[in-house]
Amino acid sequence: QVQLVESGGGLVQAGGSLRLSCAASGRTFSTYAMGWFRQAPGKEREFVAAISRSGSSTDYADSVKGRFTISRDNAKNTVYLQMNSLKPEDTAVYYCARRRLVLMATIYERNSYDYWGQGTQVTVSS
Repeated sequence: QVQLVESGGGLVQAGGSLRLSCAASGRTFSTYAMGWFRQAPGKEREFVAAISRSGSSTDYADSVKGRFTISRDNAKNTVYLQMNSLKPEDTAVYYCARRRLVLMATIYERNSYDYWGQGTQVTVSS
């Protein structure tokens, strides 16, 4: 059973930065691409960023492109999300997820991910 544990969330003023971490259990972390999603109150969970198994390829939602950076350290079984220039509209619970080996949908859709963390709250004040 895979466990994903997010950390690093908190309260920050607009324009500030946070770095989220997601630690994965198991020995096969480097076999899987990973992603970050977020869910604001009353809204659907949405794609934020994704990273390939080696970390050489990344993809971002338009709303965070240029402000957020996804990275990973396979030796530490950890994926990160560096968030800069935060805005109040970035307020949400942020989830990391493991991408399925066989995609059932595009990488932007929840169905392409099979394991999820419990989430970490990010609140950006104006």
